[in-house]
Amino acid sequence: MFIRKAIPADAKGIAKVHVDSWRTTYKHIFPDDYLQSLTYESREELWNGVIPNGHVYVAENHQGEIVGFSSGGKERTGDYPGYEGELYAIYILQEYQGKGIGRQLVKPLIEQFKNEGMNSMTVFVLEENPSKHFYQSLGATEIDRLKDTIAGKEVIELVYGWKDFSIIT
Repeated sequence: MFIRKAIPADAKGIAKVHVDSWRTTYKHIFPDDYLQSLTYESREELWNGVIPNGHVYVAENHQGEIVGFSSGGKERTGDYPGYEGELYAIYILQEYQGKGIGRQLVKPLIEQFKNEGMNSMTVFVLEENPSKHFYQSLGATEIDRLKDTIAGKEVIELVYGWKDFSIIT
């Protein structure tokens, strides 16, 4: 597996991982018609805007295909004093999950945060998302619970935090 900083040409591959991951990860959480309404084109447009201005990393397999990505930056809400950075998104194709790629995708973000003087971070994850255990395995602690509505469904969003992400190895 090869981890590198994303370039604008990666938007299409990132969009595919984003949509496909939503469809597998959230298939028992959100209605199928909602998940099928997600398009590669709309996500590609989103990532075309994010990549040049953000911290985005991709995981490529041995064939050079993007199989996962992570994105992060400054904590966006301002609601969590003492937490400077935020892991905005991390998605990995289902068949590549559980192989340590997530941890590999978090590490360059942490290095980027450290270079910017940040030593802590948050991540928001749906309570029903089985991937929440990944964050717990990295030493995150639950710092908040929020109610939200996505695709017409009321959900609980967990906010996990790392006061000092040097514990992530």
